[in-house]
Amino acid sequence: MKRGYKKLLILEIILFFVLILNSFVSSILSRYNLILALIAVLGIFKLFFGFEKDRYRYVRDIIFEIAIFLLVFFLLYYLSGLIITFAKTENYLTWYGFSNFIIPIILTIILKEIARYMILQKAEGNNFLLITTCILFIFLDVSNAIYYNNFSSKYDSFLFVALSLLPAISTNIACTYISKKVGYKPVIFYLIIVNIYSYLMPIIPNPSEYISSMVQFLLPIALGYRVYSFYEKEKDKEVSRDYNKRRILPLIIPTIVIMILIYFVSGYFHYYAVAVASNSMSPKIYRGDVVIIEKIDKNYDLLEEGQVIAYKYDGIIIVHRLERILKQDGKYYFYTKGDANSKEDNWTVEEDMIIGTVNHKISYIGLPTVWLNEL
Repeated sequence: MKRGYKKLLILEIILFFVLILNSFVSSILSRYNLILALIAVLGIFKLFFGFEKDRYRYVRDIIFEIAIFLLVFFLLYYLSGLIITFAKTENYLTWYGFSNFIIPIILTIILKEIARYMILQKAEGNNFLLITTCILFIFLDVSNAIYYNNFSSKYDSFLFVALSLLPAISTNIACTYISKKVGYKPVIFYLIIVNIYSYLMPIIPNPSEYISSMVQFLLPIALGYRVYSFYEKEKDKEVSRDYNKRRILPLIIPTIVIMILIYFVSGYFHYYAVAVASNSMSPKIYRGDVVIIEKIDKNYDLLEEGQVIAYKYDGIIIVHRLERILKQDGKYYFYTKGDANSKEDNWTVEEDMIIGTVNHKISYIGLPTVWLNEL
């Protein structure tokens, strides 16, 4: 083994030892501590090895390919949210979110991918070092998960493998391949988008953790294959800007339409849609019907007995008929009942629970949403 390879292997062994301590003794590489550690690693690397410049010819083309790939993915992913429902993002555009998530994530990705690229360049021609480098970065991604998972049962071990290990393996294999072929810039572009979009969007699809882990596992594989296809089959072709524009322009209009539809079903407009999950309002409204809710914006005096209203009770949106209205000490109290029920609901609906009134429905189109939510 060449002397440079030996020095690189020694550095990786030291990093593996640090990760073992972080995984099994004390979690010291979290958020900004990890950033400081990566800066130290890059400093040591520059001192002993020097830095290699990123001079790949097809960086812009690959970044554009990744941008189209991610645009198609997010179109399909958010479109699936119309069936699997959406969740509002915590810490959306808040200083806490920026300081504790967005900034650390971006800095960690940049430093980590520069470190990966530099190590891969020095390990060029040594397959053993290429493999150990990929394993090292997989270990880096799961190190904190290992520390915080007690592995007290087979189920805990299964969750670790499904939610942390498998996504880390596919992501790092793809990122190692792309970094080796076209440099670190496309990898940074990809990882920043897939890791911070949830903090920049007010709503995100709400799949189960298993579906989410499957997406995280398969997405890098699909991306790696796309980059492989471009690099191996099209690297000798000139990709014109006009060609790129023709490919991305057809995606803009569907993106706008889908985003409007998403915001409509998520309650950000004056009107929005909700799938009904029971037959408590039959025969007027059946299970699987989608009802259109018109928000009342705290104009409670507009509500009348006999109207069908929507309100949130115990975290669930309920669509029932308004039976009685009481006003006491300047506040309204509402009593509701499903048309198919024999008695009034055994709770009082207060003002802050009211969403709006229901005057329109679309039959049966909400059945897929209901079925998936019952799985």
